[in-house]
Amino acid sequence: MDNYMGAIMIAASCILVLLIGAFRKKKEWIINFILRAVVGTAAAFFVNGFLVSQGLSIAIGINPITVLTSGILGFPGLIMLYGINLYTLL
Repeated sequence: MDNYMGAIMIAASCILVLLIGAFRKKKEWIINFILRAVVGTAAAFFVNGFLVSQGLSIAIGINPITVLTSGILGFPGLIMLYGINLYTLL
């Protein structure tokens, strides 16, 4: 099990170094990602509040996975999260 953890740590370090190199050249990507993540998280918060006030239990949790999804995919990713949550309730 230690060999697997070491391999995962090495792979994660390599990916992190590659991402830093790519993002250094593209600062607007980072700014765009952060803005989408913040706006998507705020939208999820308000949509969750609206759904709860209407008596619907389709609210998604706000956690790092949902923030990353809304940051990478934007509003379509947020809609996808609500769709997945609705599908699991059926």
